[in-house]
Amino acid sequence: MSRIGKLSIAIPAGVSLSCENNVVTVKGPKGSLSREVKGVEAKVEDGHIHILPLDNSVETGAYHGLYRALIAGMVKGVSEGYSKALEVKGVGWKAAKQGNKLVLNVGFSHPVEFVEPQGIKIEVPSPTDITVNGVDKELVGQVAADLRAIRKPEPYHGYGIRYKDEHVEHKEGKTSGKGKK
Repeated sequence: MSRIGKLSIAIPAGVSLSCENNVVTVKGPKGSLSREVKGVEAKVEDGHIHILPLDNSVETGAYHGLYRALIAGMVKGVSEGYSKALEVKGVGWKAAKQGNKLVLNVGFSHPVEFVEPQGIKIEVPSPTDITVNGVDKELVGQVAADLRAIRKPEPYHGYGIRYKDEHVEHKEGKTSGKGKK
């Protein structure tokens, strides 16, 4: 039995959980999420969610902790939401929001347009800052990774799109051969 899977999940105010036909649905003030589970069942007792394995097989043991973590993430997402912050670094590089599109000028000959996926809200508080918000932790992380992949940070000057807390290791540039033999 999984050590993570044994832990119960506290249900915040305004969040409800239902489990029917191996589909767990969590509803809260920020939205609703559902996920298909196998080998486990979710029970609500005394304001806590307990994830219980249906049998003692190795596969079920492997899924026990995974589904507990995923359901805990769903509960947090519909109650608080998730956010990832990115920053654009480069001379003259900027981001702007036009409707549901994010327009990035990041050193290419043309601006790059990125359309918001459904369930995601992209905000641009300043021309060099981007914030990705949503209720689904996986989707928020994937959209942030997709934005970063448009122009990854390079190691010489640090230009690129990076996470706010990301540290880019800088390399030493080429040195001229003058005066050295």
